[in-house]
Amino acid sequence: MISAVFIYPEGAELSALLFAYPDKEAPLRIRTIFQKQEETALKKYNIAIVGATGMVGRKFLQVLEERQLPAENFYLFASARSAGKKLPFMGREYVVEELTETCFDGKNIDIALFSTGAGVSKQFSPIAADKGIVVIDNSSAWRMDKTVPLVVPEVNPEDILWHNGIIANPNCSTIQAVVPLKPLHDRYRIRRIVYSTYQAVSGAGMQGYSDLERGIRGEAPQKFPHPIFGNCLPHIDVFLENGYTKEEMKMVNETRKILGDQSLRITATTVRVPVFYSHSESINVEFEKEFDLSELRQILSRAEGVVLVDDPADNRYPMPIYAEDKDEVFVGRIRRDESVESGVNLWVVADNIRKGAATNTVQIAQRLIQYWENGELKRRRQQA
Repeated sequence: MISAVFIYPEGAELSALLFAYPDKEAPLRIRTIFQKQEETALKKYNIAIVGATGMVGRKFLQVLEERQLPAENFYLFASARSAGKKLPFMGREYVVEELTETCFDGKNIDIALFSTGAGVSKQFSPIAADKGIVVIDNSSAWRMDKTVPLVVPEVNPEDILWHNGIIANPNCSTIQAVVPLKPLHDRYRIRRIVYSTYQAVSGAGMQGYSDLERGIRGEAPQKFPHPIFGNCLPHIDVFLENGYTKEEMKMVNETRKILGDQSLRITATTVRVPVFYSHSESINVEFEKEFDLSELRQILSRAEGVVLVDDPADNRYPMPIYAEDKDEVFVGRIRRDESVESGVNLWVVADNIRKGAATNTVQIAQRLIQYWENGELKRRRQQA
């Protein structure tokens, strides 16, 4: 009788097995155990992209190619108008299918990345979720639903664990704000936030992007109520009864939900500016605790997803042209607010189509897969 301990790759102990060489079946049984373990470790997932032909949908495809999720099959869906289009992706050409109530059937899809309007998401996300698909939705449809987690992976990844089939991706301007704010809130406790945003036209989709191009050519706008070229519009989304725009209230409410603190006092002014990509934000923060500016800088320099660009003497600070097509959130112009007892000013810039939309959505999918593979999601469900 020989005692053997098999060490699986990456140092994980497979099992302690006892077998006798005269037993000719034993080696076969051991090989079968290895094979099953390997199959589990190499599990691949079927992923759908809904709204694949839009600005964010196409960025989904780019980010998925870059990040190489463990996927077996991809399925691309869009409206009837876009169905039949061919998109190059992962070294081959995919034909876009029409999004219908039965389009998910028979495909064994695990994850669906949605980038559609809120109305379309409201209609089709529950259909997908009822089929066992986890929907990660980029629209505003589910963000403030109390039964749906609103997730930025650098900030609150654990909220993924209580999803019920749908996970919401926050508003682009909120995402880049909370990435640097979370570690500061953990250390100093935020009392109040004042947001002033300078948001790129791509945040309004292809129509917004085209309006800036039209303006450069001297043509009238078709998306915005006023020309955007050479102008700033303090008007993003519709105006509400309280005088704020819907975009401004998104930032207020989503920040509270993501940081898990409804007591936060927050106000916002959001402005559309003639920049193609990347939102910029002036964030004024007041803390409950005193802070040391050097320590605060160190906290931000170590924060996941944050790149510190803060050397005014050398004219180094975050700018949209340098954030474009990058996944990080860039922070600079860090200085004490001398008008209050414990306040700081931050200048925060990020690509609104990548980190503000596609990248964050794909990062959620990556973390979801991680929770599946390490068993954490299953353990949480069993404890509930």
